[in-house]
Amino acid sequence: MPVLRRPLVSPVYRYPELMPESAGPGVDAPAYSEGPVAFADAGYRSAVIDLLGVIAYGEISAFERLAEDAKLAPTMQDKVALATMASVELGKVAPLHQRISELGGDPYDAMAPFRTPIDMFHQHTSPSDWLEGLVKAFVGDGLANDFYREIAAFLDADTRDLVVSSVDDDGGHSAFAVERVRSVIAADPTQGGRLALWGRRLMGEALTQAQRVAADRDSLTSLLTGGVDRPGLDLAALGRMFTRLTDRHQERMSELGLDA
Repeated sequence: MPVLRRPLVSPVYRYPELMPESAGPGVDAPAYSEGPVAFADAGYRSAVIDLLGVIAYGEISAFERLAEDAKLAPTMQDKVALATMASVELGKVAPLHQRISELGGDPYDAMAPFRTPIDMFHQHTSPSDWLEGLVKAFVGDGLANDFYREIAAFLDADTRDLVVSSVDDDGGHSAFAVERVRSVIAADPTQGGRLALWGRRLMGEALTQAQRVAADRDSLTSLLTGGVDRPGLDLAALGRMFTRLTDRHQERMSELGLDA
């Protein structure tokens, strides 16, 4: 069953390119000196590094989770499929790390602040079986990826393309999860009730952890709210964004054949 994606509806602001700065004799200009004018703002650069850091650690976490799910897979075909998807997630980390380095950051320092909240989310939502693992990956990762797409609308073109390509390529995991979950529910409709409850719990836990991250990292919030020279969302627009995230979650649950 094909997985439909809602097109990004947030306004996209494209920053004008910054003219290359002149470096003194024998002095190399920093990598971001020829980038968009937004990087002249140290706060914006720090916020982008934070965003790339949380996405990168999320990809590492996804790799670990899919590898664990593969151990619970009921068939050899499922095991190989999940292991292949795990390798796709791990392959996304290097480009994110490279971009962080280009912006003058350290990739591991950038990921460090997000290790605890992401690990806590997974500790609080440890699946009891393979099916719950599939629903968790589809619903939880989908919510995070929808949020990153929303933020991407306010990034410079190079970073935006990197973020969107990272969250859009799931190695076929979405289609795999939908097909497997729907086939199980078709064979045993009683599974639908517990998996629907599980999906609602995942949504609540994900929002709780997202609020904690936003409270601890003002820089990420600033990407949405903007600054003096950057566009952003007012309170009404932020409300509409969260409505879109909730709607997309409900659509995703429907794709699995579950009630939201």
